[in-house]
Amino acid sequence: MRSDMPPVMAQSMRTNRSSFTSSYGYETPSHNSIVTSNGDDYDSDGSNFAPPTPKTLSMAIPPELAGAIPLIDKFQVEGFLRAMQKQIQSAGKRGFFSKRSVGPQVREKFTFEDMLCFQKDPIPTSLLKINSDLVSRAIKLFQNILKYMGVDSSDRVTPMSLEERIELVGKLYKQALKRSELRDELFAQISKQTRNNPDRQYLIKAWELMYLCASCMPPCKDIGGYLSDYVHNVAHGVSTDSEVQDLALNTLNALKRSVKAGPRHTIPGREEIEALLTRKRLTTIVFFLDETFEEITYDITTTVADAVEELAGIIKLSAYSSFSLFECRKVVTGSKLPDPGNEEYIGLDDNKYIGDLLAEFKEAKDRSKGEILHCKLTFKKKLFRESDEAVEDPMFVQLSYVQLQHDYILGNYPVGRDDAAQLSALQILVEIGFVVNPETCTDWTSLLERFLPRQIAITRAKQEWELDILSRYRSMENLTKDDARQQFLRILRTLPYGNSVFFSVRKIDDPIGLLPGRIIMGINKRGVHFFRPVPKEYLHSAELRDIMQFGSSNTAVFFKMRVAGVLHIFQFETKQGEEICVALQTHINDVMLRRYSKARSAANGSINGDLSGNFKPPSVDVHEKRVQELSKAIEESQKNANQLLEDFREKQKQEVKMQEELEGLKDLLRSEKQNLTEVTCERDKLRSLCNAKDSELQAALMEKQSMETRLAKLNGPEFETKAKKELIEANNQVLNKIQDELKVRNAELHAAEETTKRLVNEKLLLEERVLRLEKKKSDEVEIFGKNFEQERKALRLRVTELEKKLEEVTQDLGVAESTLAIKDLELSTLQNNLKELEELREMKEDIDRKNEQTAAILKMQGAQLAELEALYKEEQILRKRYFNTIEDMKGKIRVFCRLRPLSEKEIAEKERTVLTSLDEFTVEHLWRDDKTKQHIYDRVFDGNATQDDIFEDTRYLVQSAVDGYNVCI
Repeated sequence: MRSDMPPVMAQSMRTNRSSFTSSYGYETPSHNSIVTSNGDDYDSDGSNFAPPTPKTLSMAIPPELAGAIPLIDKFQVEGFLRAMQKQIQSAGKRGFFSKRSVGPQVREKFTFEDMLCFQKDPIPTSLLKINSDLVSRAIKLFQNILKYMGVDSSDRVTPMSLEERIELVGKLYKQALKRSELRDELFAQISKQTRNNPDRQYLIKAWELMYLCASCMPPCKDIGGYLSDYVHNVAHGVSTDSEVQDLALNTLNALKRSVKAGPRHTIPGREEIEALLTRKRLTTIVFFLDETFEEITYDITTTVADAVEELAGIIKLSAYSSFSLFECRKVVTGSKLPDPGNEEYIGLDDNKYIGDLLAEFKEAKDRSKGEILHCKLTFKKKLFRESDEAVEDPMFVQLSYVQLQHDYILGNYPVGRDDAAQLSALQILVEIGFVVNPETCTDWTSLLERFLPRQIAITRAKQEWELDILSRYRSMENLTKDDARQQFLRILRTLPYGNSVFFSVRKIDDPIGLLPGRIIMGINKRGVHFFRPVPKEYLHSAELRDIMQFGSSNTAVFFKMRVAGVLHIFQFETKQGEEICVALQTHINDVMLRRYSKARSAANGSINGDLSGNFKPPSVDVHEKRVQELSKAIEESQKNANQLLEDFREKQKQEVKMQEELEGLKDLLRSEKQNLTEVTCERDKLRSLCNAKDSELQAALMEKQSMETRLAKLNGPEFETKAKKELIEANNQVLNKIQDELKVRNAELHAAEETTKRLVNEKLLLEERVLRLEKKKSDEVEIFGKNFEQERKALRLRVTELEKKLEEVTQDLGVAESTLAIKDLELSTLQNNLKELEELREMKEDIDRKNEQTAAILKMQGAQLAELEALYKEEQILRKRYFNTIEDMKGKIRVFCRLRPLSEKEIAEKERTVLTSLDEFTVEHLWRDDKTKQHIYDRVFDGNATQDDIFEDTRYLVQSAVDGYNVCI
């Protein structure tokens, strides 16, 4: 049959190289010929493999396996290939990993690369060199991998349901999570199934399984390096399938996270595996100290650091570096309600998985007997730092207020009555704001009880507290809620133990008898503070400068600190020792950094130091005076520059005023131009009207002449004379009217012309004035600009000269400082050498004296030793005689009973012990009708007994047997 391969894996296959992909293999010819042979046509030579060498590996291995070359000693290449050969021969096949090809060919040796290729058959042994007890488990791991991928020996694809896939992944986790060797073997097997895989569906399942495993458990450092390189090459391959590339990228990111956080402590549950397979996210609730909460999402890879970052984004908290998640446990016995003081907050490591935490919560609740255990995740500050006071983020301030309020109400901040009343009034103002008559509120009484610590409330009558708090509340009329919150923080911050983080510890060693058995320990920037838990009482404080040394283990913490000038070592039992030391070290670092900053700033201003001979370079005072003079000159230059700047601003204001006047003149000119246009239009109208009247007058005169000629023709001389007179009079009247009207129009025309001339003259005057103003403005601006530029250049040159002088003086000052530092160092070295010389002299005298004493003691002890040896031999004989006499009296046969503890499997299956130990001689168990039956032995050892405990009780019988007597256990 012909071997066809999809394009997605074609880039992974090699020419001139062998690889096996099932129970049969491929052997490629040396001339790139096409391989065609029957599936059952195998070579009979089964010894065709070669052990790998670095030379052959470097020449033959492809780039994706380059990271495996240094790890060749961890793989059992030769043993695996031999075991695979036996498995193939036992299955009735005639060949090894290669198939016979048609045509001329050259058989190649099978190497390390061939072992790391996909195969369908189960493996006969492990890929890595592991403990022989784990080989059978490694074989089962590969069988589960094949089953998850749906690989069937009959070449059939057997799809699996989601439930079956989840069950198989759970089995793989259960088998490999707790054993690092099996984890490495699992990753090697899965990576083998992703190389040269001819089936795309198989390949995707293999990468999916790789992603699932990398999400909750990392390989070892060496295998992890190889695996990261291999996954990176696949994820960034050019011709890689897109779905495979996405899975490889997810796997690479999961590997980085798991290597940083380590393996899961508990086996991931069904919900987590299903969420990762279906690409969904689970949700859980995180509480705040004021009992509010937020819901966050998580998956199988989410750590505490991831959850803190997500929660900070939800609540819009920008500065969250000092916050973390804490495990809060409250124990309630019987039907009582949870006591607010009965809370234990355990800090969580940033790399701890959220899934592990929730599983531990569930397990703790199942283990609690007769008690109700409340476990929850709480978000609060790890410690209060001095730099927190400068943070103005509203959410940061709110959370700090809530935490300090919670600690105050629990009684961790013992205060006086006045401070308690003031703090209660501030809390009420933050809660309800300012109300004119707060006592009329329905929850006024509950507010008083809620915001007043119990141990302080019992010191006065309830009515007195109410009147005091009410009067203080009414005096805060002008305060807002934010002001009240800040004032509350300020009051607690001023206390010696203010801004502390608190830990509950037990005393182990108290050399001066100062502290009780149970203690509340507070740590802040001032030091360590100790409180009595019930009733809450301040006991003692140790400042940071008094703590000489501190350290912690898994169950304890110790302090070597000075009390009344004497050093004492105090030890306390706690599981939070590391958190206590981290908080203390953080505050010490802050103090040292603050001192260093102050010293550095002081050193920049002046140098104070005396050598042994009160030597001080004479040039230092001169340089200091020169620096002061230059500083004064720079200040004067700055003042001059400021003065010029003020003058420039005044000029700008004047320019603005002139610009406004110019704009007013331009507006006036525009209005005059408009008036001139109107007068011109009116003049043109009058001219046209005069022309019309003249034409009418000419027409009337012509009509008059024609009438006169007609009358002369019709009448005689008399009538003609009379008519002419009448006509002349009429015409004269009309003419007079027209002339009068023409005079009026001429007068109006003359007036309009005069107005036009006046407006034209005014226009010319305004234009001339505008031109003068613009010219004046440009001249002033140009002059001022030139002056300013000259002054600026002069000042710049002066400042440059001053800076050069300052730099020279600074260099001289640095040389002087370095000289002083060298002299100080030489002086301190000489003083240390002198001290060491004196100590060596004293030590030599002590050694000589002790040598003499030792010689005398050794001589005396030699004599005593000879005497003691003789006595010892006599006592040895008597001991054997008396011991065997006692054993004879007890009896030669001794019957012991040892109870076996439950195994991990039995604990996981929630089985319980049947036998119980009543005392060191009796065991009992249930019998018929739920009755108990007891058995008595010479000695009963419970499940917690060690080998040392058993030997302690049987060593006398062993000694008797060594002495030669008969005994039976």
